[in-house]
Amino acid sequence: MTPAALDALTPLVGAWELEPVFEDAPPADLRGGTSFEWMEGRRLLVQRWEVPHPDAPDGLAVIGLGDGRDAPYLQHYFDTRGVARVYEMSFENGVWRLWRQTPDFSPLEFHQRFAGTLADDGATIDGRWELSEDDGASWRKDFDLRYRKVS
Repeated sequence: MTPAALDALTPLVGAWELEPVFEDAPPADLRGGTSFEWMEGRRLLVQRWEVPHPDAPDGLAVIGLGDGRDAPYLQHYFDTRGVARVYEMSFENGVWRLWRQTPDFSPLEFHQRFAGTLADDGATIDGRWELSEDDGASWRKDFDLRYRKVS
């Protein structure tokens, strides 16, 4: 892939409100924020987020081109717990996917994946994080996550 392939990520650029929904928790007004912006040179996309809840880490991710084998992009993830991970990533036909199936900076205690669909008007992304504790044989929902574009 060439650096021009990063242009497909342009719909993510801007500020978004985050709203996580946890299945076993009562509804709450738990909203955070995230932003995506290009680093100078437009070769990397930087995501920053804050969530006003002690159990949800704030963080930073840097998205760039993948290695050309399994994923078009890689997301390098860092959060306030000190967790560092690498997720494989795609963004095709309005569907944003992240997945982690191999150990990297931290042990692989479980597999993770996210799939979010960008609305036709580009104003929302409705997604879901899932976990697998048996090497991807079965998956369970971790939580839903909605993004609403604010600028």
